[in-house]
Amino acid sequence: MSILVLAPLVLVVNGLAAGVLVGTQLGGWPLLQALPPGRYVHAHAFFATRYDPFMPACLLATITGDVVLALADGDARAARALYVVAALAAAATVTISLIKNVPVNRWIRQLDPDRLPPDFTRQDPRPGWGLWNRIRTWLAVCALIANGAALSVQM
Repeated sequence: MSILVLAPLVLVVNGLAAGVLVGTQLGGWPLLQALPPGRYVHAHAFFATRYDPFMPACLLATITGDVVLALADGDARAARALYVVAALAAAATVTISLIKNVPVNRWIRQLDPDRLPPDFTRQDPRPGWGLWNRIRTWLAVCALIANGAALSVQM
């Protein structure tokens, strides 16, 4: 596959993943944060099942495409460096998702919103989940910016 075909495809899948995360930050997260515990658990479980496997597939395609583009023959050192930055930012997004967000999503899906654990207020994952979601959103957007810059340097 040509660099001129692969680079825009990587930009699209990266943009889709970053868009999902930005959308979560702008709408989903403020809603989840404002809900009482039972309704929060119900809504979080609903959201958590909607983005898999779409977002992980987009991030993995971003990483794969960026690695291929970084290793491709060419004289554009700046573009190759930007693809490496984008791949690392997308990989960090996936890592945070797997270590910080996915375990919370799994736990929330197992809870019965009408029968929460008595100490749910102490276990409420929203503060930590929200922080890590913000971080991975910024990383996905940074990957998108790096991919856009790499594509513009190549042209």
